[in-house]
Amino acid sequence: MSEPVFIQTSDRYSMTCCVRMAIFAPQEVIWWVLTDAQGFSQWNSTVERIDGDIREGERLGLRVPGVERVFTPRVSQVQAPRRMVWSDGLRFVFRGVRRFELRPLDDGAIEFSMQERFSGVVFALLRKTMPDFQPIFEAYARDLCRESERVNERMASRSSRTA
Repeated sequence: MSEPVFIQTSDRYSMTCCVRMAIFAPQEVIWWVLTDAQGFSQWNSTVERIDGDIREGERLGLRVPGVERVFTPRVSQVQAPRRMVWSDGLRFVFRGVRRFELRPLDDGAIEFSMQERFSGVVFALLRKTMPDFQPIFEAYARDLCRESERVNERMASRSSRTA
């Protein structure tokens, strides 16, 4: 398994966090794992539960460990099996936009990237209270990698037994 690469940039009114990681599983398998709301908390240590369906136009109820608040992003864009966008909040006040992308690499792996941009006037006031996103984003990427590769191996062993 490769290691995730985390990058964070910020200015007065915004902060962008991004993680990238190579996953050795078919893009469709990774996409299936990434969009299965009911199974999410079984593989993702950064999410306790997702209520709703991960599909365009849907509003999700996202519960994360150690936080009382339920986050309610809308799945604002889906281009299966390549990219998806979740967004929440009010533009110019406080807004979070999370982008997921799967991109084939030359070595046969799929690059998973997740980027979240927080912005707005209220963000500027709250920025010092925001958590350190690096361990959260890296855990998310590692968990997705581990589960996608596990599901792929399980599917491969099933098909070899039926062949």
